[in-house]
Amino acid sequence: MSNPTSTQREPNRLIRSTSPYLLQHAYNPVHWFEWGSEALTKAKQEDKPILVSIGYSSCHWCHVMERESFENDDIARIMNEHFVCIKVDREERPDIDQIYMEAVQAMQQHGGWPLNVFLNPEQKPFYGGTYFPAKNWEHLLLQINKAFKEKRSEIDQSAEDIRNHLQTSDLKRFTKKSDETKFSKDSLDKMFSILESRFDKTWGGIEKAPKFVMPTIWLLLLRYYSITKNKEALHMVSLTLRKMIQGGIYDQIGGGFSRYSVDGEWFAPHFEKMLYDNAQLMSLYAEAYAITKDHHFKNTVDETLAWLTREMMHTEGGFYSALDADSEGVEGKFYTWTWEELTRTLPNNSVTKEYYGALPEGNWEHGRNILIRLENEEQILRRHSINHNDLLLQIGNDRMKLLTERSKRIRPGLDDKVLTGWNTMMIKGLVDAYKAFDDPMYLDLALKNISFIEKYLINDGKVYRAFKNKHSETEGFLEDYAFLIQSYVSLYQVTFHEEWLRKANNWMEYVLKHFYDEGEGYFHFSSLSAEKLIAQKKEIFDNVIPASNSVMTRNLYHLGILLDKEEWKKKAMDMASRLVTIIESEPSYMSNWGILFAEITKGMAEVVIVGRDAEKMRREFHQLYHPFTLTLGSENTSKLPLLQGREAKDGKTKIYVCFNKTCQLPVESLEEAIKQIE
Repeated sequence: MSNPTSTQREPNRLIRSTSPYLLQHAYNPVHWFEWGSEALTKAKQEDKPILVSIGYSSCHWCHVMERESFENDDIARIMNEHFVCIKVDREERPDIDQIYMEAVQAMQQHGGWPLNVFLNPEQKPFYGGTYFPAKNWEHLLLQINKAFKEKRSEIDQSAEDIRNHLQTSDLKRFTKKSDETKFSKDSLDKMFSILESRFDKTWGGIEKAPKFVMPTIWLLLLRYYSITKNKEALHMVSLTLRKMIQGGIYDQIGGGFSRYSVDGEWFAPHFEKMLYDNAQLMSLYAEAYAITKDHHFKNTVDETLAWLTREMMHTEGGFYSALDADSEGVEGKFYTWTWEELTRTLPNNSVTKEYYGALPEGNWEHGRNILIRLENEEQILRRHSINHNDLLLQIGNDRMKLLTERSKRIRPGLDDKVLTGWNTMMIKGLVDAYKAFDDPMYLDLALKNISFIEKYLINDGKVYRAFKNKHSETEGFLEDYAFLIQSYVSLYQVTFHEEWLRKANNWMEYVLKHFYDEGEGYFHFSSLSAEKLIAQKKEIFDNVIPASNSVMTRNLYHLGILLDKEEWKKKAMDMASRLVTIIESEPSYMSNWGILFAEITKGMAEVVIVGRDAEKMRREFHQLYHPFTLTLGSENTSKLPLLQGREAKDGKTKIYVCFNKTCQLPVESLEEAIKQIE
């Protein structure tokens, strides 16, 4: 059987999409629809089951299933005849993905992507799974079609049961009365003990494989260290960060991190690179540098930024979403090397192959090498009689040769849509790097990025989810608004431009009006005016990306302090306190909530810097690690409540350290201010 190539086929409806993932499927012989009224109406009118196939552009097994099944004319014929087939980009429509992922897990199936879910015409799911080989997929399609015709009442009852499960809120199981909670160090100690018990003492990270980065776990431990001075907490973070940048999960030649490592040693990554991981890792490595001054941590941020600006940046300052794991249909081909390729590229006397752990027979599969940094520097220095500086010079020169050679290869696919939430995460990463390194390049890029967001993704009083040549029709989700507000709060603290706080305030009021559920006291993932799906979800658990509710709750707490809005602070404390049991018992999946818990327990110092040298003093202060502070200031006058009556009238620069709006005596040196903070 032969299939025509995509260039010989007429495109399907996906050709009109803004999603790079959907466009990849635009020449499939499957009559794909985007999610929307056209497809859903057709299913009802023709009384057909709906197939929803969910993936994303850098998903390896999504590509495999497309090649094997969705490009197959015979399989496509079955799909077109018996189903209404809908393709969903999970990054553009995380609301749909959340619902049907939970549904598949409720069916006792493993979750993952591609996610293939069968619905009745009322959008209620009755069967699903992930990747299916072509023969299995064809057999399943025929079985589902037969069952839908012959056992319809059983299917509809099963679908109704799953819908009822989806509509049950997680909060009913995990919340308790807020007046029972005291924010105490004991709770933080419990969180630390659990994380310590799950820690991989050899390789860092949480002890399992595959191994994900989970940045907020390590950001929580840095704050725990700041409160308790428990050296084991700092060791856990430092070991994890060092092992990650020595492993294959980190691109030794080009910079930037892959999504996860398939093993427990950070060695063999799943080679896709996601913007959201790298945004958060910039924050994490910058904060770790502020404590440790470990130059490897700073180099990692600098190299990651070099990759982002080289390969992931729109000309006007937005950042693209992801790089594929595959090139030429092979996972990792772009990033890995045979011994012959290394030998051909590097000088004869180079020690770089040894430095990066390469072997003649390959250290990975198919005779290829994943470049890693072995802890073999001292051995190389002795064996080759060279000094440390000469070694670093040689490695640096050879890295550039390898990067140049690698750039000639066929590149992995680029998902060049710009997502609001992921970009505003990157703004926070850039701001944190600017604070730690005092390098204005990072701030310039953050300002360029927010300018892009405001130009292309905010319109008619709404935030939109995605941009590719134009913004998508989908309004932003809670994630997008939450990270946008966080980015404005971050930008204010490093510029003292009050316009950023005004915008943060306006969007906070918008979110409270359009996303907040007065009944449960938390935020919906989708706007109250968004398209009604079969369930309305609230995102509570922190994962690789922190839960949008935890980000919003921290926003409420921080803005409540900065803008003197006591009701916002109280709301944040109430939201955190009702989840204390699950925060204490599952810190791996409540780590951003844990950070908020630490902030409330410790108390946030309001550091007010006023006077003509306010900017200089702010920059010096931010290079230190003080996570339980919010920074305000002005060189002249200000309308902010916390700055009223605190102008430096004698021409000197003054620092006020305040807790709960009560300020200590103003001081004129950073050293004195730090004593007051501590």
